[in-house]
Amino acid sequence: MVVLSQENESFLLNMSEISVKYGHTAQFIEGVKSWKKCYKENDGKEPWNMWRRVQGKGSVFTLTSAMANWAEMDEDSDPAAKACRMTVVNSIRPHVKGIHYNIARSMPDYSMDKLPEGTTVVWVYSVKVNNSTDFKDVVKQVNTALKNAEGSSRGLWYGVVGGGPDVPDYFVSTPFKNFADLDNDQDGVWKIYEDANGKKKTDALRAKFRASVSSDWSYMYELMPELSF
Repeated sequence: MVVLSQENESFLLNMSEISVKYGHTAQFIEGVKSWKKCYKENDGKEPWNMWRRVQGKGSVFTLTSAMANWAEMDEDSDPAAKACRMTVVNSIRPHVKGIHYNIARSMPDYSMDKLPEGTTVVWVYSVKVNNSTDFKDVVKQVNTALKNAEGSSRGLWYGVVGGGPDVPDYFVSTPFKNFADLDNDQDGVWKIYEDANGKKKTDALRAKFRASVSSDWSYMYELMPELSF
């Protein structure tokens, strides 16, 4: 997942994927609203975004926040969060089926400078790779073609730090202003690359990409402003 802004410095992205119990989505949403209200009343300062997954099994939300470096994990816990702990226990946890926590590092050399203002939908493409060097080389070459043609990459790239067999190694978040923005036609990234480099090089690079990836998947996520801070 993504935060709503991006600088040219690499940062760490905290991601908590929350699976909500069947039939408990409305109660979960109200619980998060109560926690946000409590956090604001206790002068909380740390921002977060809440995203709702559009496709797939069950009702899934992802809470994201950013850290400049690992040292932030050594700092004292957020006092406002501590003050609102019982709101989590009483109003959120009863509606949660499970939580999967991961950390990813942003890859600014492969990414657009920042998400466009007003982004409310992101398309997240995730991959597990068997050859990281080849995979990153392909991404670099395709992004170079995109930047030459359009002035920027089309998304934000991240490398996941550990996480287990079901966690991607890399993912890219492509932003859209809203769902209607998905209806706008544009050339695919391989078409952009082929226009710049020809079919022979494109076929070779696509083969290299396929050989470097062991599995891939994608989901859309919608920003929930009322649950974000």
